[in-house]
Amino acid sequence: MHDVMTICNYCGCGCGVYLRVEQDRVVGSYPSKNHPISQGNLCSKGWHLHEFIHSHKRLTEPLIRRNGKLVPASWDEALDYTAEALRRTQSRLGPDAIGILASAKCSNEENYLLQKLARAGLQTNNIDHCARL
Repeated sequence: MHDVMTICNYCGCGCGVYLRVEQDRVVGSYPSKNHPISQGNLCSKGWHLHEFIHSHKRLTEPLIRRNGKLVPASWDEALDYTAEALRRTQSRLGPDAIGILASAKCSNEENYLLQKLARAGLQTNNIDHCARL
């Protein structure tokens, strides 16, 4: 058994958390007592951070809706499908018909890239962040 120090990924606070690892499997999480952000505290999401890692409910491959059902697809197929749907929507309804929702689970750099994708790539200012929702 060993512990791995990391940053909680549930929000943008950046709390320090240790993941307890047994036999190559994450089995628990607990706060870092001397972390400058969390100072030995975690919210309920942080305490249960480890539970989603091995969940059978996690998506492990892209899904595309065909004939009303979600079916597995390759990454290339899913990206092509998404790009074509965005092009079709933008062509038919204009760029303001598209919006991007950023996430506290993303890093600052990832959220920066999302706003660049929205503004420069998709020509829309419709970008928001889940913290407001």
